[in-house]
Amino acid sequence: MEWPIVKLGDICDFQNGFAFKSKLFTDIGVPILRISNIQSGSIDLKRVAYTDPNSYKENLDRYRVVDGDLLIAMSGATTGKIGINNTGIDFLLNQRVGKFVPSNKLDKQYLYYYLSTQVEKHLEISAGAAQPNLSTEQIKGMKIPFPPIPEQKFIVAVLDQAFADIEQARAKTEKNLKDARELFESCLQQVFSQRGEGWEEYLLGDVCTFKHGFAFKSEFFTQDKGYVLLTPGNFFEEGGYRDRGEKQKYYDGTFPNEFLLSKGALLVAMTEQAVGLLGSPALVPKDSTFLHNQRLGLVELTDEFRDNLSMEFLFHLFNTKYFRSKVQETATGLKVRHTSPKKMQVIPIWLPSDLNKQKEIALKLFNLKEESLKLEEIYKAKALQLDELKKSILQKAFSGELTKTLEVDTNKGAVA
Repeated sequence: MEWPIVKLGDICDFQNGFAFKSKLFTDIGVPILRISNIQSGSIDLKRVAYTDPNSYKENLDRYRVVDGDLLIAMSGATTGKIGINNTGIDFLLNQRVGKFVPSNKLDKQYLYYYLSTQVEKHLEISAGAAQPNLSTEQIKGMKIPFPPIPEQKFIVAVLDQAFADIEQARAKTEKNLKDARELFESCLQQVFSQRGEGWEEYLLGDVCTFKHGFAFKSEFFTQDKGYVLLTPGNFFEEGGYRDRGEKQKYYDGTFPNEFLLSKGALLVAMTEQAVGLLGSPALVPKDSTFLHNQRLGLVELTDEFRDNLSMEFLFHLFNTKYFRSKVQETATGLKVRHTSPKKMQVIPIWLPSDLNKQKEIALKLFNLKEESLKLEEIYKAKALQLDELKKSILQKAFSGELTKTLEVDTNKGAVA
């Protein structure tokens, strides 16, 4: 049996919000539900404004939002987002937030599931619009499959159980992902904190110096040709080279040859353009392709250690919590923190005197990191599969496939 397709406005009332005045917002009173409070199917209480209803001559009862009410953002960055008030708190409905008031023939949870996956498609929200808006007419005119109440409730029950199972699987996947990341981090910290025989203490300046990069002229920056211009954006906060893809900067001008980097060269971010970036290291992945830009320190070994210290070992050392905390202690600046080679030279470090031991440690950590990243990719793929499964179940639900079981059971009952 096919379901009728009806306009939402025929089976559901829709209440627009009130234009509350920002000058009458207070720190206490009745909370106002604004478009920014509707996030990911629920109500976000991080940025809530309040007001005193007695400050208005209008009767605000019709703008009350109670527990269980279904809402939609009609403007701004969250346009089309659906939320259910499960906070246990009563709100006042602000302008550009709409409230659905279903008839007794429309299950509210059925409507929520349908809207949360179909609203953007049916309302044709422009992805390129800087400030998209929805009108009441658009919302009321949206088409919705309209099965009888028993089938609506059946669909809701199936979706509730399916999504509970999916969320349980997602939680397990996210835990596995977290464990995979922590496995490498734990081993890294253990190697450098539980130093064995043959480790010796030095100041960082005893083993290496940091060379400043070159101030390349912006007039020769390009988007797709020339040498790769390394910037702090090419560094992962946890260490390592980041390919910036289409955002990568290139350089097509002349420059001193000493700033053309060799494969395996080790650089350190000397400025913190993102939290956790200061002191982050990266090894140059290719020969004669990358340029040494300013705000990056090129590690150069001292004469004593030129043939006795592994750059790969230093890379891992620079990623330890100990080293990063020491770099932070050297940093200055309020908005953007930065350090200098002179300040970093006095950081105490420990390393094995045996070069082969250094290489052995570095190789072990690189292999473990590679395994960790493989596990991360597996668990990320599983998370995406769960998202696709959720979409597939929803599609089946609103095409009538999930109610076939109900029809079979009903027919059996009739025969009996």
